[in-house]
Amino acid sequence: MAELVRAFHDLTVGSPLLAGAGGREGVDGAEVVCHNDLSPKNTVYRRVGGHHEPVAFIDWDIAAPGRRIHDVAHMCWQYVDLGPHVADAAGAARCVRLMADAYGLADRSELVDTIAWWQDRCWRGIESEARAGAPHALALQRAGAVRDVRDAFDWVVANRSRLDSMLR
Repeated sequence: MAELVRAFHDLTVGSPLLAGAGGREGVDGAEVVCHNDLSPKNTVYRRVGGHHEPVAFIDWDIAAPGRRIHDVAHMCWQYVDLGPHVADAAGAARCVRLMADAYGLADRSELVDTIAWWQDRCWRGIESEARAGAPHALALQRAGAVRDVRDAFDWVVANRSRLDSMLR
């Protein structure tokens, strides 16, 4: 998965999608085009031998210029399924490290904070949109998504030092 994300990101470096009004630098420090919702449900798999291999992504509605670490952090959260149901925080941390290694993420100093940023942004966004009456957000709220994502955020914050130590 991480190698596929890296290949996608590398294809977008220098893309006109990143350029500001006639400028050469990315918008707000953007390095690549980010999917911004990488998760198992937004991945197409192909059966290869005895396993499923990721081959493509779907659901591009919130893709935008961004920093590589944004997609890597979201990928780690979603594919490792970080949250309170994780019985082995050290094992989860090893999986996050494996994903960062496979991606080739050299600077990991912001990775755990960026995972927590995504989670915080997600539950607050759903809550805000539900207050505004957005049907999709109301459905997510009724399904317990706000609570689930907030619990995942709390777990990542509580396990920050263990996760960070495994990334070094």
